[in-house]
Amino acid sequence: MFQPVRIGKLTLGDGQLAFIAGPCVIESAALTLEVAHALKEAAREVGVPLIFKASYDKANRTSLSSFRGPGLEAGLEILARVREETGLPVISDVHRVSEVAPAARVLDVLQIPAFLCRQTDLIVAAAQSGRPLNLKKGQFLAPWDMGPVVEKATAGGATGVLLTERGSSFGYNNLVVDFRGLAIMRGLGWPVVLDATHAVQLPGGQGSCSGGQREYVPLLARAGVAAGVDGIFMEVHPEPERALCDGPNSLPLAMVPALWRELRDLHRFCRSQREAEGGGEAHAAGR
Repeated sequence: MFQPVRIGKLTLGDGQLAFIAGPCVIESAALTLEVAHALKEAAREVGVPLIFKASYDKANRTSLSSFRGPGLEAGLEILARVREETGLPVISDVHRVSEVAPAARVLDVLQIPAFLCRQTDLIVAAAQSGRPLNLKKGQFLAPWDMGPVVEKATAGGATGVLLTERGSSFGYNNLVVDFRGLAIMRGLGWPVVLDATHAVQLPGGQGSCSGGQREYVPLLARAGVAAGVDGIFMEVHPEPERALCDGPNSLPLAMVPALWRELRDLHRFCRSQREAEGGGEAHAAGR
């Protein structure tokens, strides 16, 4: 049985196309709030649901010298400001069981990073927080391997689960999206999101850091919408070339409104085609 997920005032999996977007990491309060307000305005203009994303700590970095963010306490204070000033629901990564309780007091969704998607204690603790979870599929897992991950979350009492595809390892320093996986994961009974920016990442591709091919983000996002995903995840930055984390795979903020409008229209067209063919509200992915 498929279950939509309520997050703040919006619902994922109810037939709308939602977006999860924001900078990879909190670089400063000023930049984070700038991006949050710009994305809120874009979502208002285009008429799409939005969850704001930024990480308070990037614990899974290639190099010890990589920028990680302001940390738990300072980062959550900034995300609380985003939530208060914009009214947007917010999401961020949790990496340790000790982070779950303080994070759940601020965040609307707790995100389990791809590298940690098999960490049982973390998933169960996050599930017990009372917040919905966004479980990112590890690039080392098959889509059906997310079934046991979902079972851990639901056994822990998760109020809702999102499953996010971010690409699978394809040789060295490369990822590929198997679009069959979107349908397989949606068949597990929860909304599916395509992370169109991490899917173009080149992990470790620049030696001490990861590279990326952001020029393919719109292509993957369009393909995901056509496949019937419930949401698109994308990291955005006003100046990706100067971003302190994941700049090569981040989308320029200025491109967001036009791309969201295109994806919204594509979603509406695909949905109307399915309805005309007798599919009703059914999504292509997982139905």
